[in-house]
Amino acid sequence: MDEPTPVIEGVFAVHKPIAVSSAQALRDLQKHLNPSKTFAPWIQAEKNKRDADAARNFGKRSRKQRQPVQVKLGHGGTLDPLATGVLVVGVGSGTKKLQGFLDCTKVYETVVVFGAASDTYDVEGKVVKKAPYQHITKSMVEEALQKFRGDIMQRPPIFSALRVQGKRLYEYAREGKEVPVEIQERAVTVSQLDMVEWLEPGTHKYNWPEKEAEDEEKKAVDKLLPQVAVETQATAGQGAQPDTDDLKRKREGSDGPEAKKMKSDGAEAADQAPTVDTDAVTEERKPCPAPAARIRMTVSSGFYVRSLCHDLGAAVGSLGLMAALERSRQGEFELGRNVLEFEDLEKGEDVWGPKLTDLLAQWEKDHPEGQNGHTRIPAKRQGSPAPVAPAAPAADQ
Repeated sequence: MDEPTPVIEGVFAVHKPIAVSSAQALRDLQKHLNPSKTFAPWIQAEKNKRDADAARNFGKRSRKQRQPVQVKLGHGGTLDPLATGVLVVGVGSGTKKLQGFLDCTKVYETVVVFGAASDTYDVEGKVVKKAPYQHITKSMVEEALQKFRGDIMQRPPIFSALRVQGKRLYEYAREGKEVPVEIQERAVTVSQLDMVEWLEPGTHKYNWPEKEAEDEEKKAVDKLLPQVAVETQATAGQGAQPDTDDLKRKREGSDGPEAKKMKSDGAEAADQAPTVDTDAVTEERKPCPAPAARIRMTVSSGFYVRSLCHDLGAAVGSLGLMAALERSRQGEFELGRNVLEFEDLEKGEDVWGPKLTDLLAQWEKDHPEGQNGHTRIPAKRQGSPAPVAPAAPAADQ
């Protein structure tokens, strides 16, 4: 009797690059996996399953079953296009295991720039307010970080995917409408929070957004933003309304319906673990006159890094926004240890195929329970259970 056909599925992680949405990352993966030899057995097994289902239904096929078979993918928590780092991906039956990664502990590294706030709490938004920053020192920021450690209450950004009365918060903000109820704070846990680098004014590559919000937008968003009591010091005169220069980064539009099926994780992602070239400035820009800080944190599910940057700015008597972000660890997946480099995809299946096979084999070894995939196979070749929804368009928060 022939041995079962090797079918590879399970959970792995890729290193998402900057300027790519989580949904686009899945589409790029799918483009390489669909025609590959590595996943040909999975594709065939899915075709066989569809044929068997159709036979039981007297040859009738649903609209979904009439679509071309694609390797089914899903992600375990989005990363904004601005962010880089660990993106957990479920393949086939592995998509059923992704909920646990929405709820697990994550490690982020971010850069916060002081002196300005944006409607999105990061450099991809529009400036809605500026504040003095000359009084901010390294020791002041380190002291302020203390109040954000442990079990804390955090208010999500107004541009988060949370809903109020059936409508997403960012829809209220973009339409210039007031949220009908107060945005509720949520309990989150910060088990580790440290400043790993202090960036003096004029010495770093990060900057405020170039675009300024219209007056009406500023007024509308200002009602939603927590009011900040800005400390004005004798030396803060020229810094109260510093000029902004140039930053143009395209924010990817919302991805398709696929990710609507996936729960969006509260956290964003983080800038850099060692260092990631997530430039928030262009060569033409003048150096930012305000200081910045690189911060590393280990946090629970539901944590918003953008909110930390915003709230930290308020805590030092100014304003702050997120300029860069990287997720260096999510659950058991960690950059530099067991994460597939995105650039390996372009090097061809001879490069990414063996690496991905090994990663999925390790997943199965660590998670042997729940085998109910297309065909049970030797541990070194398979991942976990069976397929779920296709990964065509997905969405970022």
